[in-house]
Amino acid sequence: MEQTFATPPATESINTKPASRIMPGDLAMWMFIAAELSVFALLFLLFSVLRASNPDLFTAGQQTLHPLAGLINTLALISASWLVVQAVIHNRTGQPQRGALWMFFAIVAASVYVGVKCWEYWQLGSAGYDLDSNAFYTGYFLITGFHLLHVLLGMVILLFMVVKLHRGAYVEGQTSGLESGACYWHMVDLVWVLLFPLIYVIR
Repeated sequence: MEQTFATPPATESINTKPASRIMPGDLAMWMFIAAELSVFALLFLLFSVLRASNPDLFTAGQQTLHPLAGLINTLALISASWLVVQAVIHNRTGQPQRGALWMFFAIVAASVYVGVKCWEYWQLGSAGYDLDSNAFYTGYFLITGFHLLHVLLGMVILLFMVVKLHRGAYVEGQTSGLESGACYWHMVDLVWVLLFPLIYVIR
């Protein structure tokens, strides 16, 4: 009598799928973002404490600012973040060259922010206000200047990613650099979204 043996279940697919990452990008970038957010949080707290100790001085200082310029900058950075997202999406769908174009447009939007912010500094300087004028302007120039440096660094990162997208370097499994750069830019955007009402609106 012929014996038959049951075929053992296939196991080749078990545990072959790589574990999905909890967060996009590199852990080192997230640690850097956390450190930068901590510094900004301390600056925001210092600005708020100084304002509480001399509200009239800070109200007078706010009146010399240009809320419309701050709003334009807010829209510019939010637009840049949206464009970065589009670049990442296009890369995921196998269109890295189009992703490079979206990323380039994000740099253009960020340039609007830089131009408007430099115009604001020029306006205040022409009126005789600088870092040493009083506590309000010290806080204003310190916080916005620190943020502007992050915007400029972010633009350099975006430009680097434009080049790599154009070359098709961010293939599947090697997109950590793209995700890390995008996360950094979203951090820059988030900080300004919090910074705008703190300096220009809240009294």
